[in-house]
Amino acid sequence: MQTLLLVIELVVAVLLIVFILLQRSEGGALGIGGGGGGGGGFGGLFSPRGAADTLTRTTSWLAVMFFVVCLALNLLVARAHKQQSAFDSRPVPTQPAQKPVQQAPAPQGPSVPTPH
Repeated sequence: MQTLLLVIELVVAVLLIVFILLQRSEGGALGIGGGGGGGGGFGGLFSPRGAADTLTRTTSWLAVMFFVVCLALNLLVARAHKQQSAFDSRPVPTQPAQKPVQQAPAPQGPSVPTPH
């Protein structure tokens, strides 16, 4: 499922780049989709305004699809790793503090050998 969503996200991202580059810029000279007014590169299928509206709508839908796929991927990965969400109200369990290990008491002073 994760691989399928990644492939869909990649295809949507490439299409989004293509449709953004096809749109005319504000100056009208930078876009691939025709800086002139003769209908762009669409063979007269759309009027210049109709083509711009179609490209804008398509770009909007592709952007929405991109964000939805991103959210789906994040939710899928979070569930797969069983991570706790930042919006989850349950407190994170903490481990009890460990008691320090007691060592054997050190000798009080130097030991003096006793004669035999």
